Amino acid sequence: MGRYQVTRLFGVPTMFIALLADPAGRRADYSFLRACRTNAAPLPPTVKAQFDALVGREVLVEGYGLTETSPLTHANPIGRAKAGSIGVPLPDTDARVVDLDTGADVDPGAPGELLIRGPQVMKGYWRRPDATAQAISDGWLRTGDVATMDPEGYFAIVDRKKDMINTAGFKVWPREVEEALYEHPAVRLVAVVGVPDAYRGEAVKACVVLKDEHHGGVTEREVIEFCRTRLSTYKAPRIVQFVPSLPKSGTGKVMWRALQEAEDNAQT
Repeated sequence: MGRYQVTRLFGVPTMFIALLADPAGRRADYSFLRACRTNAAPLPPTVKAQFDALVGREVLVEGYGLTETSPLTHANPIGRAKAGSIGVPLPDTDARVVDLDTGADVDPGAPGELLIRGPQVMKGYWRRPDATAQAISDGWLRTGDVATMDPEGYFAIVDRKKDMINTAGFKVWPREVEEALYEHPAVRLVAVVGVPDAYRGEAVKACVVLKDEHHGGVTEREVIEFCRTRLSTYKAPRIVQFVPSLPKSGTGKVMWRALQEAEDNAQT
């Protein structure tokens, strides 16, 4: 940053979390930055606020896209960004939110599956016509993500359909729980998964990486109670496990599926 005076910085949320946690990252010269964009994973609003405060102005915004969309479909405009939102569709890109059961368009603010149509959407999966037919219908790509759209046309991702936790008949989206946990001053990284529960079907579990200065200074019960002041009781984690690290991909994206698979395998 200091040597090349870069004006744009792109990365996954864990990269910005790492910069905030690293002394050298906090001392870096960000004065030339005009914009930072992150996608590939949810950007916790607290991380955006902390990084913007470090730079001294709003620079970090969230976008959205998939490998199937080459890859971007949405982005927040600098100066008109909404925390927790992926922004608005790019030019020539159409987006809609449809009911998870009926496929009908939902009202603004209601959750449903996000569908995308535009010039960046793939033609299909290579030599996989059945998978292509499942993913694309009448030119609309089914993203598999649950989203909302507000009256101003800003979209927000609720979570992946397949990551929903069903606890005693209630739907819990991991992203909402994770965002609450990121508000805790001791939490550096977190991933929320569902684990089997004999009574509830599934229970909410949070795998938490603490900041170095908070190791041994906070308990699992304190973290659970913290969440209960911010979430409905059934959404708050029933299990908190402090871990030294979370599995990440080569780009630094937290691999939730690996955590979920490890929990599933532990029960078999």
